[in-house]
Amino acid sequence: MASEETPLMQQWREVKSRHPDALVFFRVGDFYELFNEDAVEGSRILDLTLTSRNNGGSRAPLAGIPFHALDTYLRRLVAAGRRVAICEQVEDPAAAKGIVRREVTEMVTPGTALADSLLDARRNNFLVALAGDAAGEGPVGVASADLSTGEVTLRLVPWESLGDELGRAEPAEVLLPRSWELFPLPGIDGTTRTYRGDWNFELATATEEMRRHFRVANLAGFGLERGDEPMIAACGGLVAYLAEVQPAGFAGLRAPRVERSGDAMVLDEMTRRNLELVETLRGGARDGTLLGVLDEALTPMGGRLLRRWLLSPLLDIAAIRARLDAVGALVEDDALRLAVRDALGQVRDLERLAVKVGAGRSTAREMLALSASLARVPLLREALDGERYALLAEHREGLDPMDEVRGRIDRAVDPDAPAQLGDGGYIRAGYDAELDELRGIRDGAVDWIARLQTSERERTGIGTLKVGFNRVFGYYLEVSRLQSGKVPVDYHRKQTLANAERYYTPELKEWEEKVLGAEERMQALEARLFAELRQEVAREVPRIQALAGHVAAVDVLAALAEAAVRREFARPQVDDGFALEIRGGRHPVVETMMPREEFIPNDVRLDHDHRVMVLTGPNMAGKSTVLRQVGLVALMAQVGSFVPAREARVGVVDRIFTRVGASDNLVRGQSTFMVEMNETAAILHGATPRSLVLLDEIGRGTSTWDGLSVATATTEHLHDAVGAKTIFATHYHEMTRLSDRLPGVVNYSVAVREVGEDIVFLRRLVPGGADRSYGVEVARLAGLPASVVARAREILRELEAGGHGTPPVSAPRAAPVEYQLTMFDPPPHPVVERLRATDVNRLTPLEALNLLAELAGAARP
Repeated sequence: MASEETPLMQQWREVKSRHPDALVFFRVGDFYELFNEDAVEGSRILDLTLTSRNNGGSRAPLAGIPFHALDTYLRRLVAAGRRVAICEQVEDPAAAKGIVRREVTEMVTPGTALADSLLDARRNNFLVALAGDAAGEGPVGVASADLSTGEVTLRLVPWESLGDELGRAEPAEVLLPRSWELFPLPGIDGTTRTYRGDWNFELATATEEMRRHFRVANLAGFGLERGDEPMIAACGGLVAYLAEVQPAGFAGLRAPRVERSGDAMVLDEMTRRNLELVETLRGGARDGTLLGVLDEALTPMGGRLLRRWLLSPLLDIAAIRARLDAVGALVEDDALRLAVRDALGQVRDLERLAVKVGAGRSTAREMLALSASLARVPLLREALDGERYALLAEHREGLDPMDEVRGRIDRAVDPDAPAQLGDGGYIRAGYDAELDELRGIRDGAVDWIARLQTSERERTGIGTLKVGFNRVFGYYLEVSRLQSGKVPVDYHRKQTLANAERYYTPELKEWEEKVLGAEERMQALEARLFAELRQEVAREVPRIQALAGHVAAVDVLAALAEAAVRREFARPQVDDGFALEIRGGRHPVVETMMPREEFIPNDVRLDHDHRVMVLTGPNMAGKSTVLRQVGLVALMAQVGSFVPAREARVGVVDRIFTRVGASDNLVRGQSTFMVEMNETAAILHGATPRSLVLLDEIGRGTSTWDGLSVATATTEHLHDAVGAKTIFATHYHEMTRLSDRLPGVVNYSVAVREVGEDIVFLRRLVPGGADRSYGVEVARLAGLPASVVARAREILRELEAGGHGTPPVSAPRAAPVEYQLTMFDPPPHPVVERLRATDVNRLTPLEALNLLAELAGAARP
């Protein structure tokens, strides 16, 4: 019963009742302790020993960690998606009457972390709030905030695009109205979900919350207008949650920036993963990605901005060309690029330093880092002086050196300040007269005590006498037990040890009081002076954040220029035409993994007359590499980057769709083929004539006939109904016959050379289709046993001699044929009977696709 609990456990239970969804780290002396259900969960996640403590008439589960190890364990809990309430002792235990008073001083959640140890320096840590009609009526308001940098963005997103938007934001935590608990949401599997009352997301409440926090009379100044109510609801709910969880930290939130659809390309999950933009397909690593190749940024905020640029390619030609002009200027002028990068080299994370100052969390060393970063701004302005390109000139004008802030910090903070404020000595000598006087008193007393050891050895004749200090007993004179009979009468015993005695004298006590009194007053005075400094600098946080944005943009432009020079990239010609033409194109990541001369460049051209390329060739020949490099060249051009090619002309695309590789989703009960069909359906529904579609091996997750039928119908639909630029890589060589009846289809293959029974992959695109897949030869190269390879060759010869194969596709909508590639004669199957009864001449391509997906599901046992 609660009434039988110890006072400590009653205090814990009261705290826990206010934070039921968090693990409460309860400070007890030098430990943070977890009790009851928190102890059970914490011990499991953190591999702690689970024990128990007395709780009146029962035992309460207990697990604990040393207080100095808090950051290490917090990092693991945040990575596991848990919320933590830090409950500290807020009074001196020695002065407490009864149980020590404790309060929750900080909440840590995955989306509201501020400590450097919990953050990735080159990646934003977004908390995303959603609001709108959970039933799917109308758009969803999406408010994204990175508390560590102060960024807030608002978007209005159709329900069908919500998963893509969440994938682009990569949220660490998603905030939702309580009524959404039962609604499935795409794109946030494995992401921490937090629910708050629906009233927080009501328009009137949310509007008032935004007005109060951002100190505005109305929201029109943010660019919000009629129809943006879901954005306002999401932002208001987000602000209210941050006020609850991080009341000090969220003071650094910038005014929200509204992003309208049409400003940037939407990249779905398939495209982000298949092109390996920021994470590899296997392992989710950064190395081996486009980001890993392009990230030459010298500042953490530049690294974060580059990541956002790669996930949000531009659609506006003027904006793309402005970036390309700026990158081009830095590519062409080595001295300019080197000067810019030299100035950036010592700039620290201005965004996160600014937020720490505003939250009252910055240390003396972090203030010095801020000052040192500001000192580089005049050098950066000088490097960009006279730059004629608009974007570089615009950012130069935003480079505010903030001399008065830097001067204030430099006058106040000691350049050799300790890492922790508790160590003292961080206010510069000469900054405050009273502090200098106290230091003089302290230093004089310390010098006297230091001389005391010598004088007392001479006076007493005890050669081993030592003067020491500890926090419990203060200063003392230590004499070994054997020499204790020689101590003078004015020595008073202070502490007895196994082999020594410790004493003090009235004179030592007097000087000790001078030292400790001065240090206590110094500590309080330094803390006050530093707090005043922090408050003064905090008033300039908006200026620091604005400066950080300009520095980050210059850093990214210089990084793209540096990558272009190092990798021999070329400036693409970007226009509003339809054509995509790449000469000497390379894969920007693959080429870094081999000597430059070993990567074979290729030419690709897609235009109105040849908008669909059917690409054939054996496995391992490089078809998938070609697909990906075309997508990456188009994306890089629209980011504003130079591209890995000799020349490139890119007509702006509104979307890049990719379907590459095979996978299944066992959690959702979906086979490889069903996943493939779902992804293909999304492409066919979402693509427009301005899109770029890259398809690899559609239809291989089912039987040969089914797969060929789906592949053919898909290609026909993309050619006839959509009109998008498309590259379709396939092993169905029969698809090359589509060029006979579809005027926009062109055939290419990846060349190979046969040398006896061996094949040599030439990696070069050549006009025309391949007539063989060389599957058996590739199997041999993969290391299959020789007996298996030999038997495979026998079977292949038998099948080819017997006329087994796949149906022709040269005739429009060919009628069903009566045979299928098989080693046996199976009994009639219901699916086969259904196909025979279907009049394919009356099916549209999409109807055929849906029918085949249905039949594939029915065919599974």
